[in-house]
Amino acid sequence: MSAREIRPGIFWVGVNDRTTDLFEGVWPLPHGVSYNAYLVVGEKIALIDGAKAPFAEELLRNISEIIPPEKLDYLVVNHMEPDHSGSLPQLRRAAPGATVLATQHALPMLAHFYGITGGVRAVSDGEALDLGGKVLRFFHIPFVHWPETMATYEETQKVLFPCDAFGGFHALDGVLFDDEVDVAEYEDEILRYFSNIVGMHSKPVLRAIEKLAGIEIEVIAPSHGLVWRKDPGHIVELYSRWARMEARPEVTVVFGSMYGFTARMAEAVAQGSAEEGVPVRVLDAGRIHVSYLIREAWKRKGLVLGAPTYDTGIFPPVEYFLRLLERKRLRDRVVGLFGSYGWKGGSVPKMRERVEALGWDLVGEVSFHGAPTPEDLARARELGAEVARRLRGSAPSPKGL
Repeated sequence: MSAREIRPGIFWVGVNDRTTDLFEGVWPLPHGVSYNAYLVVGEKIALIDGAKAPFAEELLRNISEIIPPEKLDYLVVNHMEPDHSGSLPQLRRAAPGATVLATQHALPMLAHFYGITGGVRAVSDGEALDLGGKVLRFFHIPFVHWPETMATYEETQKVLFPCDAFGGFHALDGVLFDDEVDVAEYEDEILRYFSNIVGMHSKPVLRAIEKLAGIEIEVIAPSHGLVWRKDPGHIVELYSRWARMEARPEVTVVFGSMYGFTARMAEAVAQGSAEEGVPVRVLDAGRIHVSYLIREAWKRKGLVLGAPTYDTGIFPPVEYFLRLLERKRLRDRVVGLFGSYGWKGGSVPKMRERVEALGWDLVGEVSFHGAPTPEDLARARELGAEVARRLRGSAPSPKGL
């Protein structure tokens, strides 16, 4: 994709990555991802953010559409993760006179990652840099999502470059701005990015939003995904809601099954919730990548987990999912548990331990031996119904689970 002007004197010069299979070596990228970099052109010229190392040449080509790269005066490093900073060695060779600007916490990383120690300057929180016709101001936003992260704001055109904040998965399919697409088609991949990459840092996200609330913003230009010029408040509201762990009053059923017994119970749970008029999504943890499971758990307030006993514990795909939810610090969920066992139980009590550690609202649990009986299936339907009623704020059912 060629360079595009965002505002007078401000250009997108980033690249699309449609070849990397796993972001950070973990998270699938079925729709790719963009590495957004931006030129701010005044009397002096700054490049804000960069790209992953294999895409450095394409980044330099896009820069060359606007200016010769050797004319760069500043390389602004909002974040040191290599999907942003990997192009720095090539950029330094192309523009040897450019000064690298970053937070103080980023300087050791520059040295250790790339051996860059000269021509580097730390910028303080709130510091302004006059480019001549353009003014950059730097805001430290630590742990969104590394400790050295900052956002850059161009004052004359009111453009915020917030790095990973307000970003999302999904390459830019011939478009750049939010008013060029059906935003709803991008939102699931934005949420998958938030919940898996940024979610565990939700408190720093909220602090950053509060910190930046005092500046007038007309365009939000993150490091991944769409540039928001029509409705920048929309992406801020989404991130704010997700960081507060707000969710739909719906149910996600995540289960694992070896021989179909737990799968039958999952269907019964879903039936019970649906009969109460609450939308349900059923996901097989053994067949769906955990990043999608995390996204769906973030999306809905109700979460019902089902797992057979495996090695006297939790079926591994479900256990892995729970471990990651612990790491991501997901809060405020209404939960039900169910699980099977053959010769000895273990999955449900151990899931309960995890749920209690997370402080979730545990509605009920169902354990069953071997294949589910009609009575077991009825208890599963009641479990699903009870979770749904709790979401609606109804009084508890007098029936047992």
